[in-house]
Amino acid sequence: MEEDKEVKKKGLFARLREGLSKTRSSIASGFSSLFSGFSAIDDDFYEELEEILIMGDIGVETTGRIISELREKVRQQHITEPAACRQLLVDTIKAQMHVEENAYRFEEEKSVLLVVGVNGVGKTTTIGKLASQNKSRGRKVLLAAADTFRAGAIEQLAEWADRAGVEIIAQSEGADPAAVVYDAVAAAKARKTDLLIVDTAGRLHNKKNLMDELGKINRILDREYADVYKETLVVLDGTTGQNALAQARVFMETAEVSGIILTKMDGTAKGGIAVAIQSELGLPVKYIGIGEKVGDLQKFDADTFVDALFAE
Repeated sequence: MEEDKEVKKKGLFARLREGLSKTRSSIASGFSSLFSGFSAIDDDFYEELEEILIMGDIGVETTGRIISELREKVRQQHITEPAACRQLLVDTIKAQMHVEENAYRFEEEKSVLLVVGVNGVGKTTTIGKLASQNKSRGRKVLLAAADTFRAGAIEQLAEWADRAGVEIIAQSEGADPAAVVYDAVAAAKARKTDLLIVDTAGRLHNKKNLMDELGKINRILDREYADVYKETLVVLDGTTGQNALAQARVFMETAEVSGIILTKMDGTAKGGIAVAIQSELGLPVKYIGIGEKVGDLQKFDADTFVDALFAE
């Protein structure tokens, strides 16, 4: 069993290493010149390091925190050689990204997942992958098409439901999302569903609409489905870097967000955003998407991620 886990972890590391190649190349080239070009750990060294981390979209606030902690460790351990603090830097970044043990509680209990995110981030595709993964683990999954605002959203989710072999509750385009959720909860109860995944519309340009809509949906879930475990996950596009952080903040203002899913990490040089999100928002990144296949939506592992990001 341990051996299987190790093989799986090695496979994930290889795919992550490949998926994060754009981010790594932007950071790694800076790192190689940093660790080989400096003979002492001085203010210039830290300044250069700060620039590399910010360029990798780790963010100003998080970078400041990482460098402050690194300075302290270097001082405490009396390190003088730049190359000797490389691993120390990696460990300091990992410390910013802890995911709780119960982060995937919804996989074990009767649960409802509310999935939010703006158009174009890969929200519907992510829901399809989550449905497929949970179905393959023997769970009974039901999808609710409560994004009735975007043209084609219902059809797209129906396609994913068909592909994953799970059922879907939907109404017509423009229907009241709360009414769809009400129907979905009734169906989930009747069909003894293990996991209900709700797709929602993400209208960031009109926060009031978004708040009203999510408020209505949450009231129905609290009233009609109070005995199940509930999570709200925000899907963000990794290629948008710091903009993803801004989006996450808006959703945190409008909903009780419990975690983040970062998509399109294989196509970005801004992979450091995963570090910034966890560090600055205090929200765990629970999944990252590193490709199109169902298996390319991976549970987030901070150690594996950071090792792949800084692999030489």
